[in-house]
Amino acid sequence: MYKANGYEKVLCIRADNMGDVIMASPAFRALKETFGSKITLLTSNAGSIIAPYIECVDDVMVVDLPWVQSKSTDNATLEALANDLKQKSFDAAVIFTVYSQSALPAAMLAFMAGIPVRLAYARENPYQLLTHWIPDPEPYEMIRHQVERDLELVKHIGAETTKKRLALNIQETDREILTTVLANMDIDIRKPFIVLHPGVSEEKRQYPVEHWIETGRALAQQYQMPILVSGSAAEKQLAGHIAAEIGQSATSVAGIFTIGAFICLIEKASLLISVNTGTIHIAAATQTPMIVLYAQTNPQHTPWNCQHRILEFSVPEHLRSRNMVIRHVTETLYADYVAYPLPKEILAETDLLISAGLPGRTTPAFL
Repeated sequence: MYKANGYEKVLCIRADNMGDVIMASPAFRALKETFGSKITLLTSNAGSIIAPYIECVDDVMVVDLPWVQSKSTDNATLEALANDLKQKSFDAAVIFTVYSQSALPAAMLAFMAGIPVRLAYARENPYQLLTHWIPDPEPYEMIRHQVERDLELVKHIGAETTKKRLALNIQETDREILTTVLANMDIDIRKPFIVLHPGVSEEKRQYPVEHWIETGRALAQQYQMPILVSGSAAEKQLAGHIAAEIGQSATSVAGIFTIGAFICLIEKASLLISVNTGTIHIAAATQTPMIVLYAQTNPQHTPWNCQHRILEFSVPEHLRSRNMVIRHVTETLYADYVAYPLPKEILAETDLLISAGLPGRTTPAFL
């Protein structure tokens, strides 16, 4: 079914956001290390921005597929994509999903492209759509971290790695860009600073603006260090408002960095405080200590293999998903209401991180 020396050309389908791609990267690494595969990543525009920093990805195909949260793709585009995939003669397609997603639309795409080996989790019987069907036990029997879920998937075709940490391939030019940009804002990259990241892609994961402001003021007063409020270009107004209300110690850096320079910003930060979004997975890759204000959406997506603290809060009823798999998790795991964490709780967790000592960062960085 596949070449004697393994899967030479593998299509990895992870059509979601940046954080999802980062969490799948140890599984990409397992394929690369085990088979020496050329890894082609099929992902969305949102996911593609991180691909150049994942060392084991050799090629990227970018398309916003209609079965994930993105701009819809018309039939003609999908037909052209299937033909393009067919021309590339992949040996295998590996479809990565969270437990609430169906892999079968992507499996149909791979089937139409004539890819001979098609691997994915599926709750329903896929029949011929998948050659390697892994019945999905999540979330009804267990819930694994997304990294573990993805590694277990590729293990079914013999791919394994001992290097399970997240990693991003940072370029020295990106570090130079960061240093220059911050120097122009009178911020010395050699001195400690805290990053606040309030922006989210979904309203249900928002943490109240007034709490961000109060937290920033308290951090600035207690630790006497710059507070940088980060975000995308679309989040400039939010970040600017929060920074202005915190006061002179805070600066908005939203929308001013390339993704590479932003990775370096997170790498250099003494501490990241963020909602659960792609930024926390960047921080996990750079081993930056963090506090995550974690909306109770998907327990698979906590920071992986790094020093962190999590403060959870309930998703408002009117913003909860209609997906019945997600609703099952909400009703069983998140049945009890949890209020937004207060700024004083964030300060307490910050103190605990400092007391524990920060790997690669000395405690005096905070003092």
